[in-house]
Amino acid sequence: MNPIGRAGRRYLITVTTLIGLLTIGIGVWCLIDPGSFAQFVGFGEHEHFLHDVGAFQVGLGATLLLALIWSDALATSITGFLLANTIHTVNHVLDLNLGGSPAQAWLLGATSAALAFALVLRLRQLGYVLGYISGGVSGNLSGTAGCATDPALARFVRQKTIRLTTFRKDGSPGTSPVSIAVDGDRAYFRSFERAVKVRRVRRNPNVEFGPATMSGNATGAMQPGRVRLLDGAESRQAARLLRRKYPLLHGLFVPAAHRLGRSKYGRTVHFELVPSMSCL
Repeated sequence: MNPIGRAGRRYLITVTTLIGLLTIGIGVWCLIDPGSFAQFVGFGEHEHFLHDVGAFQVGLGATLLLALIWSDALATSITGFLLANTIHTVNHVLDLNLGGSPAQAWLLGATSAALAFALVLRLRQLGYVLGYISGGVSGNLSGTAGCATDPALARFVRQKTIRLTTFRKDGSPGTSPVSIAVDGDRAYFRSFERAVKVRRVRRNPNVEFGPATMSGNATGAMQPGRVRLLDGAESRQAARLLRRKYPLLHGLFVPAAHRLGRSKYGRTVHFELVPSMSCL
């Protein structure tokens, strides 16, 4: 149940986005032209303090924008603070002629280093998946939370990459890494229309899949499954699930790469992946 409705969701996202961008814009203004900003707001100019205002504004704005696409509050907060503190550190280094001391710059730099290490630990803890998932761990902006109803897919809810094995005409296997999004008792992945694995699954929809590193090295047991090419609303839903789970990778970089390679590799296609035990 979603108590705010579609209009409420749009308002929430729109306001957060606009204020985040405005806040970052003010921060950048303070950083690159503190004199004109001081004149605009009618306060006396103090170059270093205005630089620091810019750092904190950028951090606050980035935190708002990241909160729209990242589901983890701790990673979002650390990243926003890390960005602000790093710019703050640079300000202290560049503004030493205006006051302060090298010791202060070193202390701020050490804080950024500690935060960066904490962020790496948090990313590893999350399996490097920061987007909103539909498979049961965290909620999402739609106000709902899904559940991996198929036990065979439960371990893939937060999994970033799987090793997908497809089969050639002679039955020999071929493997490739793909991103996966789980929703209930189904999982989804995408590829190019003319990719080798797509040609294979069109001929033989039986596959094997298991958890893997981003380069495709297996990190767990493989299991049998079956894939189905999607179209229309089903294909669009698969794209939304992938985009929400991987907001930068599948919201920006992969679609851009697919557009650039469309003339050679064809359009983007989406597949449903079902564990074989669920097909019985």
